[in-house]
Amino acid sequence: MEKGSLYIYTGEGKGKSRAALGRAMQVAMAGGRVVLIQFLKGKGPENSEFLRRLEPELKVFCFEKSDENFEELSEMRKQDEISNIRNGIGFAKKVLSTGECDLLILDEVLGLVEKGILETEDLKNLLECRGSMDIILTGINLSDEICVLADEVSKIETVKFKVWE
Repeated sequence: MEKGSLYIYTGEGKGKSRAALGRAMQVAMAGGRVVLIQFLKGKGPENSEFLRRLEPELKVFCFEKSDENFEELSEMRKQDEISNIRNGIGFAKKVLSTGECDLLILDEVLGLVEKGILETEDLKNLLECRGSMDIILTGINLSDEICVLADEVSKIETVKFKVWE
């Protein structure tokens, strides 16, 4: 069985999640199925309702319950969200083991590693389960340990940013 590819979108710039969504659209338009799991974004960005209209080709999941940024939460609420995030990681394992999609996007999963919510070794073990499924990881900081596993790494740099109105 051919092993799926691992793509990473990283860097300080804006657009990592957008780049992943662009790839998701390409896969969906070609008849593939995509699962997007978002982390560290609270209940999900404001565009998640739009994304939900793209089902069943693109399925979006967010396991966090808070509307607030993770960093702004009290320690007790952070622990609750960490439990929710771990449920999301468990769901990702299920998606990988069942092969229910062609592309799995783990949006901001590198942030989980950076914050110590997910150990590098646990992420590496998760990625080993991919079989022929392609995976995209996003996040600002990328360790060398994870970088060497990737087939392709794109570093996103913002030169100029304008918010859509």
